[in-house]
Amino acid sequence: MLRSIFMAVLLVAAGCLTACGDAGQQDKTALEAASRTLSPADGDLAAVYDRSCRSCHTIAATAAPLTGDTAAWAERLDKGMNTLVDNVINGFGGMPPFGMCMDCDPAQFEALIHFMAEGK
Repeated sequence: MLRSIFMAVLLVAAGCLTACGDAGQQDKTALEAASRTLSPADGDLAAVYDRSCRSCHTIAATAAPLTGDTAAWAERLDKGMNTLVDNVINGFGGMPPFGMCMDCDPAQFEALIHFMAEGK
């Protein structure tokens, strides 16, 4: 009898943990889908974003912060814009130097960071 109760409690706990994992995945999937719909309003910036940023910042599997994921970007923005622009120029983690935009200047990088962090 006691063993049956223990097994029932384990099954309920496992079900709760599985549900929590699914919710997290659903949130990430929703953020990923939303990131793919975003584009800078400025046409020139949108062209740079499309050729240099979109391929990583709209795919969760890359581990790059998704465009529009304000929570993921908040901790990065806390480092300061100078640090973020420096990370883009020099490369950081899986991001290559210049974020695949060799002809971008620091002002463009800053504008792209703002766009990706805010999603607008």
